[in-house]
Amino acid sequence: MNFSVKKLLIQYEDKVLVDIAFEIKDSLALVGQSGSGKSLTLKALLSMLPKSLDVDLSYTGDFEISPGQNIAIVVQNPFTALSPLTRIREQFFLEESEAIKYLEMVELDGSLLSRYPSELSGGQLQRVVIAMALSSKPQLLLLDEPTTALDSETKKAIMILLKRLQKQMGYKILFVTHEIEITQMLCDEVAILKEGLIIERGLISDVLAAPKESYSKALITSNFKHRGFRE
Repeated sequence: MNFSVKKLLIQYEDKVLVDIAFEIKDSLALVGQSGSGKSLTLKALLSMLPKSLDVDLSYTGDFEISPGQNIAIVVQNPFTALSPLTRIREQFFLEESEAIKYLEMVELDGSLLSRYPSELSGGQLQRVVIAMALSSKPQLLLLDEPTTALDSETKKAIMILLKRLQKQMGYKILFVTHEIEITQMLCDEVAILKEGLIIERGLISDVLAAPKESYSKALITSNFKHRGFRE
């Protein structure tokens, strides 16, 4: 299964906001600071950009982009991803037996269906959001800073879970984050995004060991000041 974005050009009037191309062989991390164009890229793939922006998107692959069907997203903050006044059961839009199956896939008990989001921890909520995303059986899973709101131990657990489920279900991953250190737990390749352009790409191990661009070096140095993920 192949998927390549041959061209993604996002403009506002005469200003270019994003101008990139990339291939997802298995799992790709798109890394950059706030304002680099990461969220715009995800929204373009999900057809969620405002009409005020001009978007030119062309891609090739073994599947057509169809948000909610073969593309799913896990968002940054699980606390705002779900309705706080609605039980988990009503937010799945699946038969209860199917919802339980997906909860068990993310190592949660089916009894959580009767609870409200406020009764769950951050890690549990993110697992629920992952279960909901996977219930559409996506071929491409978009991850929008999915561990930002979680503590270090829970981050690791979520990364391990997503990798295990990828091997089980076969989806490709586009992981958008500013935390380059955690990408090595989930992705094989990385593309560094700066001001809407990809300035460096390659195997994560190679880029972490010998970044070519000063921006990449600064990003890596800043990330590894917090060494909870480096082993």
